[in-house]
Amino acid sequence: MNIPNLLTLARIAFIPLLVMVFYLPYNWSLLLAAGLFGLAALTDWLDGFLARRWNQSTPFGAFLDPVADKLMVVVALALLIERFDTPWLTLPALVIIGREIVISALREWMAEMGNRGLVAVSWIGKVKTTLQMIAILLLLGFAPGTPIAQLGVITLYVAAALTLWSMLQYLRAAWPHLSRGM
Repeated sequence: MNIPNLLTLARIAFIPLLVMVFYLPYNWSLLLAAGLFGLAALTDWLDGFLARRWNQSTPFGAFLDPVADKLMVVVALALLIERFDTPWLTLPALVIIGREIVISALREWMAEMGNRGLVAVSWIGKVKTTLQMIAILLLLGFAPGTPIAQLGVITLYVAAALTLWSMLQYLRAAWPHLSRGM
């Protein structure tokens, strides 16, 4: 067990804390929930940075890091779907969640085929993730209808568009392998 893996585990431990804080009946709970999500997002960046810098990449970390990321994002989006209770937020949130499921399955299948490199994280995926994190921070921290929350919804739509674009790129790269034997 090393520091990058401990940071990944801490990100998973933040999930029930995020849910609990989200439902607290206080005005400050919105900003605290956003702060917890922001801290989790920073641990995502930091664990990868430290693992590479200190040469501490492990199979456990390679497995758990994307799982922790997806769990945190999916839980946060589910909370926001409930809070905003509108198809205008539900649609991009479900696009993002659906893409994560499809790409996780695709990466697993491509790894079994010995072609995981074809669906490695791209620069579009990194931009998408950054915009997604910013959108979730804004949406967690500010009540529906406020100008900052509206900016969060717009940012979520941009992230969802990049989500679809990156998914199409991954599927196009994997298509020759997927279409064999059809």
